[in-house]
Amino acid sequence: MKVLVIGGGAREHALCRSLSLDPDVSALHCAPGNAGIGELAELHTVDALDGDAVAVLARRLGAGLVVVGPEAPLVEGVADAVREAGIACFGPSAEAARLEGSKAFAKDVMAAAGVPTARSYVCTTAAEIDEALDAFGAPYVVKDDGLAAGKGVVVTDDLAAAREHALACGRVVIEEYLDGPEVSLFAITDGTTVLPLQPAQDFKRALDGDEGPNTGGMGAYSPLPWADSGLVDEVLRTVLQPTVDELRRRGTPFSGLLYAGLALTSRGVRVIEFNARFGDPETQVVLARLRTPLAGVLLAAAEGTLADLEPLRWSEDAAVTVVVASHNYPGTPRTGDPITGLDEVVQNDAPHAYVLHAGTRHTDAAVLSSGGRVLSVTATGPDLARARERAYTAVGRIHLDGSHHRTDIAAKAAADTV
Repeated sequence: MKVLVIGGGAREHALCRSLSLDPDVSALHCAPGNAGIGELAELHTVDALDGDAVAVLARRLGAGLVVVGPEAPLVEGVADAVREAGIACFGPSAEAARLEGSKAFAKDVMAAAGVPTARSYVCTTAAEIDEALDAFGAPYVVKDDGLAAGKGVVVTDDLAAAREHALACGRVVIEEYLDGPEVSLFAITDGTTVLPLQPAQDFKRALDGDEGPNTGGMGAYSPLPWADSGLVDEVLRTVLQPTVDELRRRGTPFSGLLYAGLALTSRGVRVIEFNARFGDPETQVVLARLRTPLAGVLLAAAEGTLADLEPLRWSEDAAVTVVVASHNYPGTPRTGDPITGLDEVVQNDAPHAYVLHAGTRHTDAAVLSSGGRVLSVTATGPDLARARERAYTAVGRIHLDGSHHRTDIAAKAAADTV
């Protein structure tokens, strides 16, 4: 089977890495890809937001499966265009992808499905914003209603900062603060059957100790040794299946990857947000532990045959991912800096640690930074402590002037202090 992956971040690099190891994948293509993906797949130029262009490319390549990675193409209806061209596509329709594209829509779906989530207000005026902020009090949780690349959420005790962010968003969701640790749980679904993956925990703040501004994610780990053994079954029963059932009832079935961002609060599991695609950086650690070949699972979701699959197989190993970000990220990042030490990771740390590219580009002489989150290092080990050690050893071999990374990814979990 020939597979075309749309996107060019670390998430797509992780997907391409898993797909490249699948014996059923005869050819792997990616558009637009990045410097690292180019070592695994043939790269192509395409406007990822142009569904017709993606469909034309897939048809020209003879792709048997198209995997749409990022959220923006999904919201724009790229998966719809590919399916209309008669090609199997992993990714929800534009209407179903509103689950991520509009937080207000997601709240409406959850209310109809009886899914537990934070109480919230949808606000469009300054008066509504002030009323909502006053109703909930600090800490204030303010979310841009639309897509914001993981940086549209502000959680702060500063009323002025919360109000400023809310006014800048246009349409905004203001909700109660949820206490307790956060968990990410992915599920693959064909619109009826829901197949949960292994849970992970990511780190959204830029600095150690969960300080600094929100980012798209600075690291992640899996499994969660501190989580209740029944967590996945509970989330499947109370969150994932009811949401999929409600979207199907509305005539807009969700087929693809449903990502539930959860808070394990003192009052039980609550949904923080939904995403309509694999999340970065959790994808890196979850796929590092998946032993079932990936292509067949994604194709079954695209073709509506998930119920026929055997149970997924998982490694007992732990996985840790550390993101290396460019100077000034999550502000306006500095780009064009050379990245060195990548070969040293391959020579010294493989196969237990490897680099997944995100904001990188190749020149004849070097690999250069081209974005905010430049790359991530993923490592596996018999436990979280060993996986952490391997990840940070590999990070230490890489040099990018002005870069920064968190030094505490999975530290509390490895020390059993979550």
